[in-house]
Amino acid sequence: MAGPRSGMAAAALPGRALRAGSLLLAGSVLLPLLVIFSGWAAPAGEVWSHLAGTVLGRLLANTLLLMLGVAAGTALLGVGLAWLVSAYDFPGRRVFNWALMLPFALPTYVMAFVFLGLLDFQGPAQELARRWLDLPPSFGVEVRGPAGVLAVMTLVLYPYVYLLARVAFLGQGQTAFEAARTLGMSAAGAFFRAALPLARPAVAAGVSLAVMEALADFGAVAVFNFDTFTTAIYKAWFGMFDLHAASQLASLLLLFALALLTLERYSRARARYAESGRPARRRRLRGIHAAAAAGGCALVLLLAFLLPLAQLLVWAWDSRADLDARYLDLLGNTLGLGAAAALATVLGAVLLAAAVRHRPGRLSRAAARVGTLGYAIPGSVLAVAVMLSLGWLDRQLAAGWLWWSGEALRWGLVGSAFSLVLAYFARFLALAYGPVDAAFEQLRPGAREAAQALGLSGAALFRRIYLPLLRPGLLTAALLVLVDVMKEMPATLLLRPLGWDTLAVRVYGLTAEGLWERAALPAVALVAAGLLPVALLNARRPERRGRRHGAA
Repeated sequence: MAGPRSGMAAAALPGRALRAGSLLLAGSVLLPLLVIFSGWAAPAGEVWSHLAGTVLGRLLANTLLLMLGVAAGTALLGVGLAWLVSAYDFPGRRVFNWALMLPFALPTYVMAFVFLGLLDFQGPAQELARRWLDLPPSFGVEVRGPAGVLAVMTLVLYPYVYLLARVAFLGQGQTAFEAARTLGMSAAGAFFRAALPLARPAVAAGVSLAVMEALADFGAVAVFNFDTFTTAIYKAWFGMFDLHAASQLASLLLLFALALLTLERYSRARARYAESGRPARRRRLRGIHAAAAAGGCALVLLLAFLLPLAQLLVWAWDSRADLDARYLDLLGNTLGLGAAAALATVLGAVLLAAAVRHRPGRLSRAAARVGTLGYAIPGSVLAVAVMLSLGWLDRQLAAGWLWWSGEALRWGLVGSAFSLVLAYFARFLALAYGPVDAAFEQLRPGAREAAQALGLSGAALFRRIYLPLLRPGLLTAALLVLVDVMKEMPATLLLRPLGWDTLAVRVYGLTAEGLWERAALPAVALVAAGLLPVALLNARRPERRGRRHGAA
């Protein structure tokens, strides 16, 4: 009996190790968030009293306005465009179907400074308007306000809603829509009463992602001088040197994000999905309707991607003299941090997904849910949490080292590249978990049983059987994390080691000084990197199954 029992114990050990590892990963995400709320244990200092008495009301109002405005704007634009390319055929539809995803490649802060560079008082748009309309030189329109912020956010973030809504519209087919039409409803009535309710869970998920990104944004709101909790955290930390006040502000922002995440999950839990077995047949638009559809899509693509990209390329060419060895360092820092974060998050995602599959239970599922919570948390909040956590750990290590050696510790985790990678790990583990979990879903149980029958187990089983099958999902996850880390600004700006700038930090530094043209070079590099996941998403677009049923 000893032999079988030993074998059972050996087989159970990896399962226990997987569960323990998944709980440890979940704790690495949950602990910093708990540290954020512990900031309220410290007495409210003068900085917090000043913030509460002067700007707290404005921060609340601006943050709520940002959430509601982005939710409404991205829902209207994303759903409208998704329904247009899914249900109708018009000139250029096939191109617009994938091209409307391209604004994904533009970071919000890049779009913000291009918007101001083009439309501000001294920008070319207002200069031409004054010249052509013979207006006085003092005439101008102020674009640095809530309307400008919401316009930029909507144009950059609507692809979240567009992508998910398009998948939902293509998946539900035409049965419900045609049934509504046979009951005498107009096309608009059938859309609002049949197609849109079925797509509501996908739309709600897309809007939630867009609003979470808007809450996490620092660069765009800073460019527009539109104060939100994210900018207040930065000012409290670096402007007033009060980390406790920053943590208390971060906890309020965290409550916004958690409330939004809870609302989105509640919406999905109560929703019911329906899918038709018959793919949709698109209605061909003609005449003025076809022109309006093509013109509307073209206008959105022009404003959200083509015009900003053209302006960036012009500015980058004009400032090409700035291209020197410094940019090699910036590129190296950016890619190095991205690669380290991608490797860490993919490994963490594999551990979580494997624990859910091979050691199922409440603890494993809870660990996966908590471990993927970080994507809903703004980078500035995670930066404060990591700084407080590692600051406490540094003090304990320094005290222990002094007791043991009698010398002061010469290094610390705060302000190191490790602190940045830890924040990236907590923020983007959810992004890596999605593709990895989907790859695990496609593994057949029979493959594992056959491999074990041949004597493979443990690392050999994973390397020779699982890894080749998981490779597409792992590469997708690594690519998405790499590009998001390259574009991430708040955590990088707050946690980077001294003198350790990245392309995103360089963009912020130049735009903060109003040097739009010089900021174009690093911005173009970020946009080029952002095109990679867009190409990946378009390569897997869900339209193919219905293409032969629709109009060409």
